[in-house]
Amino acid sequence: MSVRKVITYPNPLLRTKCQEVRDVDSKITRIIKDLLDTMNHYNHSIGIAAPQIGEPVRIICVDVSKNPRYKKKNHGLIVLINPVIVEAEGEKTTREGCMSVPDFVGYVTRNRTVMVKGITPDEREVEIEAKHLEAVALQHEIDHLNGILFIDRITSPSMLMKRSEIIRR
Repeated sequence: MSVRKVITYPNPLLRTKCQEVRDVDSKITRIIKDLLDTMNHYNHSIGIAAPQIGEPVRIICVDVSKNPRYKKKNHGLIVLINPVIVEAEGEKTTREGCMSVPDFVGYVTRNRTVMVKGITPDEREVEIEAKHLEAVALQHEIDHLNGILFIDRITSPSMLMKRSEIIRR
């Protein structure tokens, strides 16, 4: 399909609670393909949510297998419609960034393990237990569907850093 422009903060669409998907029709299939094309276009991206490309619907894509440290500790490409976290355990604080907040990174505390329920593009209901980076990525993308950005969850304002400062270190 096509690589779409990633919407950046402070665009109000990023603060919108997205609509549930009722039918997996040709429009939803196109959005999923565009999400995948856009995520893959940015080699560093391990996840993307529909509102980041201007679509206020509940769809996410996550693939942490691009990260060498997690190449074998994941489910590969995950595409979920109407994802919901049904269980969560433990805590982990890690540095996060986001294509929609391109100039900043910050430390965020999230659950170490999550169980996420959703619908696949072929309309199967699934539950996925994710750990470590994959759990963090799923939580990050589901937050997007609720109008929440990682900058809302940073552990302290002093922990928000310019990406360019991190790269120079």
